[in-house]
Amino acid sequence: MTEETVGATCQATLKASTRITSSSTDEVRELVLSVDEPAFRALAGQNIGVLVPGPHPFGNPFHHRYYSVVSAQPSGEGTDIEILVRRCSYIDEISGEEYPGIASQFLCDAAPGKQITLTGPYKAPFRVPADKSSNLLMIGTGTGIAPFRSLIRSVYATHGGWQGKVRLFYGAKSGLDNLYMNDQNNDLANYYDEATFEAYQAISPYSYADVAETLGKSLSQNGAKTWVLMQMPNTYVYLAGLQKQVAVLDRVMSELAGSTANWQALKSRLQAEGRWAELTY
Repeated sequence: MTEETVGATCQATLKASTRITSSSTDEVRELVLSVDEPAFRALAGQNIGVLVPGPHPFGNPFHHRYYSVVSAQPSGEGTDIEILVRRCSYIDEISGEEYPGIASQFLCDAAPGKQITLTGPYKAPFRVPADKSSNLLMIGTGTGIAPFRSLIRSVYATHGGWQGKVRLFYGAKSGLDNLYMNDQNNDLANYYDEATFEAYQAISPYSYADVAETLGKSLSQNGAKTWVLMQMPNTYVYLAGLQKQVAVLDRVMSELAGSTANWQALKSRLQAEGRWAELTY
C-alpha cells in the first residue's frame, strides 16, 4: 500500500493522549489530533484513516486503519479531532500466536507532539434532526459507538429542551469497554436524569464475536417498545460499531415485524426518508 492508493493525506499533531479506563482493564485512550490543514474538515460520526509507517508484513510501506471521530472542535485556524483507541491484539488462527494490533500500538504508544498521517474523512456524519420532537434510536457495539458520545452531548447540551425519546442500546465485551461507564470519564451518567433518555447495556463476558448477539438479546427483551418506536414517522435510527450487528438487528426486527418482508419494507422507508444512518466496520 502507498499513500497514492489511499487518496489525499494530511499531517496531524498529537495534542493529547489520555487513558480513560482503569489499569485493571483493557487500555482505551482518548487522543486529540490537531489538524492545521483547512481542507481537512472531519465531523463527529465520520471516519478518518491513520497511516502507520512501515515496513510491514508483505512488504507494505504503510498500514491503514479507520477510526471514528468522536468530536471535532475548531482550534485557532485548525481543528482538534478526538478519537478513541483501544490497545488490541489478535490471535493467528493457524499458529495460535498472539500479535499486537499495528495501528492501536502505534497510537497508544505515541507521545504528544508526534506527527501522524491522516486520510479521509469518510462517510456522512451523524446529524441531529432539526425537530426537537424527533425520536432517536441509537444501536452500537464496542468502541465503534464512540460517535454517540458527541451525538448525545449535542442533543442535550447544544440543542437543549429535547422532547423526543432518546434510546441507546449498546453492546460491549466488558462494562468498561463501552467507553461511557468507565471510572474516569462517565459521559453517559450525565444524561440519566434527562426525562427523555434511556440506555440499555448489553455485556458479553466472552469474545467480541458474541457482543452483537448479546446486543440482539437486549433488543429482543425490549422488543415491543423498540418496534413501536421504530415505526413512528419521526424516529431516526443510528447504527455504529461492528458490521455483524446489522445482520443481528435485521433478524430481531424481522421477528418483531412478523416477517422479513415487513421489516425490510420499514427499513427501506427509513433509508429513503433519510432517517437511517449507519457507520459500521
